[in-house]
Amino acid sequence: MSARSKAIETDQVRTAVRFPMKLPLQITTPDGNINAVTENISANGILFSAEELPPVNSHIEFTIKMPAAVMGSGEDLVIQCIGRVVRHQQLDGEGQAAAIIDEYFLRI
Repeated sequence: MSARSKAIETDQVRTAVRFPMKLPLQITTPDGNINAVTENISANGILFSAEELPPVNSHIEFTIKMPAAVMGSGEDLVIQCIGRVVRHQQLDGEGQAAAIIDEYFLRI
């Protein structure tokens, strides 16, 4: 499969708009906590960078603090998420992982 075909196939699978955002993230895994930074966020998932990546298919929990200025509100919005890692990738020598959000809870 060519790179173009793979890109088209991936684009057809995505159903939510992705927003590029660099936010600090602490990920809780069955093996411990990992400090990470978001690369992009959608309603369905996140892409994040970290020195250590949780294994593909592992269940994770994380909290995203969306700044009030980004959300257009008076207070930050905190989103508690439960999800799973679906893939790893390398970009400019940096490890990244994509995770699907299975459940989320909003806190203000």
